Amino acid sequence: MTSHARTTRLDPDYRAAAIADLDDTEIDVLVIGGGVTGAGAALDAASRGLSVTMVEARDFAAGTSSRSSKLIHGGLRYLEQMDFALVREALKERGLLLNSLAPHLVHPVSFLFPLQHRVWERAYIGAGIALYDTLGGARSVPMHKHLSRTKALELAPALTDDAMTGAIRYYDAQVDDARHTMMLARTAADAGATVLTRTKVVGLLREGDRVTGATVEDLETGVTHQIKAKTVISATGVWTDDMIEMTGVEFPFHVQMSKGVHIMVPRERLNMDTGLIMRTEKSVLFVIPWAEHWIIGTTDTEWSLDKNHPTASAADVQYILDHVNSLLREPLTRADIVGTYAGLRPLMTGATKETAKLSREHAVAEPAPGLFVIAGGKYTTYRVMAKDVVDAAAQRLGRPVAPSATEFMPILGAEGYYELRATLLSDPEGLVERAGLSTEVIEHLLGRYGSLITELFDLVAADPSLARPIEGAPNYIAAEVVYAATSEGVLHLDDLLTRRTRISIEVPDRGLTAAQDIGRLVAGPLGWDNDRVDDEVNAYFDRVHAELAANEATTDASANAARLVTARWL
Repeated sequence: MTSHARTTRLDPDYRAAAIADLDDTEIDVLVIGGGVTGAGAALDAASRGLSVTMVEARDFAAGTSSRSSKLIHGGLRYLEQMDFALVREALKERGLLLNSLAPHLVHPVSFLFPLQHRVWERAYIGAGIALYDTLGGARSVPMHKHLSRTKALELAPALTDDAMTGAIRYYDAQVDDARHTMMLARTAADAGATVLTRTKVVGLLREGDRVTGATVEDLETGVTHQIKAKTVISATGVWTDDMIEMTGVEFPFHVQMSKGVHIMVPRERLNMDTGLIMRTEKSVLFVIPWAEHWIIGTTDTEWSLDKNHPTASAADVQYILDHVNSLLREPLTRADIVGTYAGLRPLMTGATKETAKLSREHAVAEPAPGLFVIAGGKYTTYRVMAKDVVDAAAQRLGRPVAPSATEFMPILGAEGYYELRATLLSDPEGLVERAGLSTEVIEHLLGRYGSLITELFDLVAADPSLARPIEGAPNYIAAEVVYAATSEGVLHLDDLLTRRTRISIEVPDRGLTAAQDIGRLVAGPLGWDNDRVDDEVNAYFDRVHAELAANEATTDASANAARLVTARWL
């Protein structure tokens, strides 16, 4: 089975050619930041016919955009804050992602909301969830249902009998945030944008007060380049205040960092057929189904330490365990945890210092002529944020610019997804003969690549050995990491284990066994010799040991210090 149209390959040759062209001409838009908002802005601008370059200091989604709760949702808790506009906007985006923009990556997920009080809470919470469904407009997920305690326990036998008097079941959606962000960047490249990772902005170019581009350093070679641009967009999230310092002018807003920690436990450890949401004294806690695991989180605490590598301390992990165990028949322990991750939310500062109460709305500003900054927001509304900041930048170009069309633009893998899925899964006996892959593997690949699965089939057809499972991570096959090296912009082993796959948080040894197998598989496509493979594997080992050391520390400061001491890979 061969794909009909080859997509843009983000391989080493693509990067080398793009780097070589950086100094040549003035472009319309330079986007700084390769998270979901930056990738979305690059796609939005390129799809309007503008010349665009996006630069990212690390990897696509290396910061906040790979460390979320992996939910596409309106945010039930924002209803209590009376932020109806934000919820409505987010639910509209949820519908677009589920139905047309990314149905291969965004899927409905069920949640149980346990009720503790028989009458008033069912009426109060029920009214809120009914409003949530109503604000969602056209049905993209099933409507909520009220359940008795007996019915709720049938869905979630893991809960104690006294965990609730009843429950409400409702639906939201989930996404592999890192893959979605990377696919957005690839879609932007397909639309004509240049997208580069490991390319760090080290200074801004100016003509008088006007910002006219940036000096960037290729972190792979140490060589600097000057990118001349009519407009510059900063989509740097928690690094927004660093941009303020680089610019040397005062911004109309600042960003406060809030740390959110999640843990991962095996699916069989909790006997439930649905996710779970529960109130905490600060916010809410989710138990989210994730293939063969559960993601449990999150925390919400102020963070002022290392932005690049926030850490999950022992106190964070214990906070999550204590809260989820209050509802479980068989409490979880630290021994059940196969992975942890911590991310930082970029919250615009307001009158309150409590991060759980800061707004998730976004703002666009032009603090210096030609420089546009987007800050705040939430993952679900990335497309609206991207549209708003590109709208603002377009007004500076002095010529007519087409309106945003991303509401109608499926990302790579979405087009033809439903038809291809139906074709493949309607003939399970033919799957092994055609691709050498089982029905289970096909399902897995469809949920990661959508209609681009045919490009994986091409790899397996050329080398049938790539159909084998990865050593130490049997839920992934060898073709996936080779494809990542040849098409998905991978430069380092950590990119593969942490973001193109989720092996680093999905297997008990954190991917230490898989790292060696993967290093050998991608050495050829990436041009690595044996020494480079060893260096990459050792750097990944250091990263894992650094995180484990941080997880044992009792405070944020000691966790951050433990990670910095151990992690030479920083």
